[in-house]
Amino acid sequence: QVQLVESGGGLVQAGGSLRLSCSASGSVFSINVMGWYRQVPGKQRELVASITRTGRTYYENSVKGRFTVSRDNTKNTMTLQMNSLKPEDTAVYYCNADNPDYGLGSALTSWGQGTQVSVSS
Repeated sequence: QVQLVESGGGLVQAGGSLRLSCSASGSVFSINVMGWYRQVPGKQRELVASITRTGRTYYENSVKGRFTVSRDNTKNTMTLQMNSLKPEDTAVYYCNADNPDYGLGSALTSWGQGTQVSVSS
């Protein structure tokens, strides 16, 4: 089992920056891919960015060039640097980690509790 804890959300004005962190504990050796999802009320959770153990990254189109995902395997942490934030980035952001049996995004993987990011116009 892997436990994930997010931190770093908050309220920021449009154009500002926030940095989210995700700390993993437990069976961290089983993790290959980690990712950040976000969800707004009434919509499905969407993948924002992900990173493999070897550092290969993915970004959702709307955040390319503004968000940067990074990972420190020695500290079992993942961060999401969010710059040039827009009101449409407002959401609850969740940290997610895959496992050997289920891929990223599966309900049968580990999820953090979520952290609120609010961007005012």
